[in-house]
Amino acid sequence: MRETLGAACLGFSMALSAPAAFALADIIETPARKTDLAPQSLLNDADRAGERVVAVGERGHIIYSDDEGQTWKQASVPVAVTLTAVDFSTDRDGWAVGHSGVILHSSDAGASWELQLTGIQAAELAIESKETRIGEMEVQIEEAPEDQKEDLEWALDDLIFSVENMKADLKIGPVNPLLDVWFEDAEHGFAVGAYGMFLRTLDGGASWQDWAPNLDNPSGYHLNGIARITGDALVVVGEAGQIHSSVDGGETWELRDSPYTGSLFGVTGTGQVNEVLAFGLRGNVLRSTDIGRSWVTVANDNGATLNGSAVASDGRISLVGNGGVVLMSTDAGQTFSEHVRSDREGIMDAVPISGNRLLLLGEGGVKLTDARGRNPQ
Repeated sequence: MRETLGAACLGFSMALSAPAAFALADIIETPARKTDLAPQSLLNDADRAGERVVAVGERGHIIYSDDEGQTWKQASVPVAVTLTAVDFSTDRDGWAVGHSGVILHSSDAGASWELQLTGIQAAELAIESKETRIGEMEVQIEEAPEDQKEDLEWALDDLIFSVENMKADLKIGPVNPLLDVWFEDAEHGFAVGAYGMFLRTLDGGASWQDWAPNLDNPSGYHLNGIARITGDALVVVGEAGQIHSSVDGGETWELRDSPYTGSLFGVTGTGQVNEVLAFGLRGNVLRSTDIGRSWVTVANDNGATLNGSAVASDGRISLVGNGGVVLMSTDAGQTFSEHVRSDREGIMDAVPISGNRLLLLGEGGVKLTDARGRNPQ
């Protein structure tokens, strides 16, 4: 998850007026404005496209660097919404997601982008999926024993109410953000977001499926992060301590017990097989060595919300967060040392670069630092 600095954005959709809805439509249809200030503006996430670093942020800004962050160019982007996450599955194919449910695709290593999906289309997919489930439940109720009918009828009523709400929301516009994206290759990928949004594609984003029914998330908690860990398991984390894992490429998912019931904003592997780090609100860090079947809480006295992570080729793990906090581990996440940057600006993500250095991205745009997140000497 890359959007905790603006977490209030998840609630703003509940009070949008009609003019605001038109404004949302406008920024989906308006290309991002080119500006020399993009590298100094809020950036939420970054990934590598081969040797290139590509970062995404507010106002539809996507910037890229071919010299490890020394200089940046701004990409051509068809929308002006805040972008929350980016992932490249090949040196050239990448996807970015963001507010208003947008999904963008690049086939030229991030230099230009095209719109693949909006929040309206995502909502229509979810409504269609729920209406199919309603039909199935009606048949199930008819065939169920009498002692099971009441519970099923309650579940059916909840499902019908959910569909009615979603249809009413369509009149407001595409307001709910997607918060993370992950692609296995140029064809297979997932996007997760607010209110339990979970989408899958098998054709590079030409079409998408509502995959939310495959998670045990009946309350529609926000899904904030998705990652593949060493050993090929997939893990999704979110609100209310949600942790879901899949060992079959995302076909099926299992809800894991979490020792923390607050929001988890990100997830990463440690580089070791089946090991997972989940992190989030108030500096909570959870570590598992068995794909989430069991967890230990990793000590962290700072208490700042953690937003992003990076794993370097030498195994160093960095977790970054609000208030300029940078946590670093050299023992696969069992312990972390702490550094707090003097500027105290929130950090959303980090990218390891040569010489054990980091690129930090967040409130102040891009910052080139040493291995601990300090300004290079």
